[in-house]
Amino acid sequence: MDVSHLNRPPNATSGAVTVYQSCGDLNAVLIWYLVLQSINMFLGVPANLMVLWLIHKNKGDSSTSDIFIFHLAVLDILFCLIFPLELANIVFLTTSTAGYVLRFFYGMKDTSPLLLSCICLDRYVAVLHPITFTRLKDRQHRTILALVAWLLIFAYSAAKCALGGVVNFDKIFIGIILAAFFLMVFCNTAILIALRQSRQGRDAMHPVKKRAFKLVLVILVIIVFNYSPPVALFPFEDFFSPDVFRCYIHNIAFGLMNLSSSIQPVLYLSKEKMTRVTDCCQIRVTHPQQEANVSDRIPIPSITSTTHIE
Repeated sequence: MDVSHLNRPPNATSGAVTVYQSCGDLNAVLIWYLVLQSINMFLGVPANLMVLWLIHKNKGDSSTSDIFIFHLAVLDILFCLIFPLELANIVFLTTSTAGYVLRFFYGMKDTSPLLLSCICLDRYVAVLHPITFTRLKDRQHRTILALVAWLLIFAYSAAKCALGGVVNFDKIFIGIILAAFFLMVFCNTAILIALRQSRQGRDAMHPVKKRAFKLVLVILVIIVFNYSPPVALFPFEDFFSPDVFRCYIHNIAFGLMNLSSSIQPVLYLSKEKMTRVTDCCQIRVTHPQQEANVSDRIPIPSITSTTHIE
């Protein structure tokens, strides 16, 4: 399978035509892709800046996964800001010079699921293994994990910038996105199953668990919406003609994946607003002889946070 052209979207061709012109009658999806990228710039940048501000403002009372949220927001801001250069490269430029810069930032976005996977794994441990989570609550290992993620992100991005045109290089991306997608789906599905199980002797789900269940379900749907197109389509490139894959499938998959740069911070901000509204309604177990059920003291997770309800 030749995936050497997965450079989102491909750079200008060697002839004196732009990327937009090279797609000819198949450029409708390319226009749609540019619209999504403009949304990322005008919605994603301010939303992610607000996320950074909230994390800084609440650093004294932050959640365990805020360090991953912070780094993911920084990465998304950098990616969203490339839209003007990307627009010029697709519509106006006929040389590949700008493509080398764009490939670096595309590489950063390609590997952003590494940080998302860290968030999902942190949330999974909090809900399914609360004792282990309590023992690991010190954030030092999370800082190290975030730094390791950045090293991998920069290494992949630099390699993509230099070797992005090499045949089969982007099979690395397919491997990353497949592994991260299935890890995120597994973690969130396991959380949903755990939240769905009512305590023995109870018919109704605890209100806190019910709220968390709905939120995790929304998160899972968003993950599938953003990341399933490349997972489902890229391994089957040979079933499409080169032009259809380059101008249609390629832009559909990356357009939806890139939109996560706006959806994730908006969901985080909405979760923060919901938390402030419901803080006064949190239920405490106060009876001295009532057994403390760990599953009742679960975090209300978001796609970018893990927060304990005491």
